[in-house]
Amino acid sequence: MTSVTRASPLDLLRLHVLVVILSLIAEWIGIIKIPLGVGTLLLLPLFYAFLLAIALNPHLSSQFHALVPPRLSDAASPLILIAIMPFIARFGSTIGPSIDQIISAGPALILQELGNLGTMLIALPFALLVLKMGRESIGATYSIAREPNIAIISDRYGLKGPEGIGVMGVYVVGTMFGTLWFALMAGFLGSAGWFDPRALAMACGVGSGSMVAACSGALAEAVPAMREELFAFAGASNLLTYATGLYVSLFIALPVAEWLYKRLSPKRQATASINPADADSATEAAAELRPEQQIGRTAMMLAAVCVVGWITNVISAGTLWGALPGMIILYVMSLIGLLITRAMPFYLPAIAWISLVSIVMTLPFFPGNAWVVAQLSQVNFLAIVTPVLAYAGFVLSKQEFSMFRRTGWKLVLVSLLVFTGTYLGSAVVAQILL
Repeated sequence: MTSVTRASPLDLLRLHVLVVILSLIAEWIGIIKIPLGVGTLLLLPLFYAFLLAIALNPHLSSQFHALVPPRLSDAASPLILIAIMPFIARFGSTIGPSIDQIISAGPALILQELGNLGTMLIALPFALLVLKMGRESIGATYSIAREPNIAIISDRYGLKGPEGIGVMGVYVVGTMFGTLWFALMAGFLGSAGWFDPRALAMACGVGSGSMVAACSGALAEAVPAMREELFAFAGASNLLTYATGLYVSLFIALPVAEWLYKRLSPKRQATASINPADADSATEAAAELRPEQQIGRTAMMLAAVCVVGWITNVISAGTLWGALPGMIILYVMSLIGLLITRAMPFYLPAIAWISLVSIVMTLPFFPGNAWVVAQLSQVNFLAIVTPVLAYAGFVLSKQEFSMFRRTGWKLVLVSLLVFTGTYLGSAVVAQILL
């Protein structure tokens, strides 16, 4: 990804101010509920923040270059992962107080990861038999196509082949619309009453950080009486996904995808609709710069995004000062997690360590846990997610817009089926085991 050093401190300040303004506008609009059959479609503030930021994105149109020059988009790139850290810490803080309920649901949490196979049961046959796609369907449908899944395909097939082009196509669609799609699914299914809300919360954990944030936030709005419990289960599920998801994808999902491909379309050739050069560009975008490798700079950027989240919180809280201690605690938790990530002799993503730190600090036996939980309760979940989606709207590059135009309707449709199959499959497995 492009380094933040390309932007001056003044440019970064402008970016943060723009994100604050867009987030406050989005929070002011609030949640719009649209009745849809047995359920309700929830349009959350994060949805508006994302769309507003895309509308201003300099790589989409030159109309707003005076306000948002391209270097601001480049500067936003490393901020996405950092901006999600306070939310992950807030997420983990719901797990500690609910540890007894989570332990009792242990088998469901562990095995719901197998629900990811729902991606292939829905999307792969459709891609092969209806859309007449070739081997790119394997890369496109074997997983939800986040960074670890891209690494698997890159190692096994290379990213210039059809399998690599398929996984990168779904990655781009997921970057642009996956978060919003997860939020819409969770809000609708949560209000429909077909699933145990806890099963839907566990299914939220299969996605990336922003997907988990949007999904669990929408679900909490659909079932507000279970808000804290749902966040706890989604957070625990996401933590387990880091531990098991890579191995499920490598040793179960990919072999099953190959087996299904051979049975359904043994002689079909690839019909990829993405330029391999664009796949290379998107691969570079997928390779996150590890924030723990430059603690000083990361600490400053983390402080900035925490201030942005704190200001955004004013719409829901009605006051700035009530959330200040909680935001400081989230900053400290995130920084501790980053330091642990850097010190460990083995690699585990920083957000996993941040989650563990926040869990430990809110366990019943941890000194002062009651005060910590009380302060964190003043920080609204969705208010600190909304700025993340604003940064995400600004960060989309010219290559990603280009690839999205090239993917055509086939990979867009397959991508949405992958997200739907992943979420529903995980929810069904969790529902059975609860």
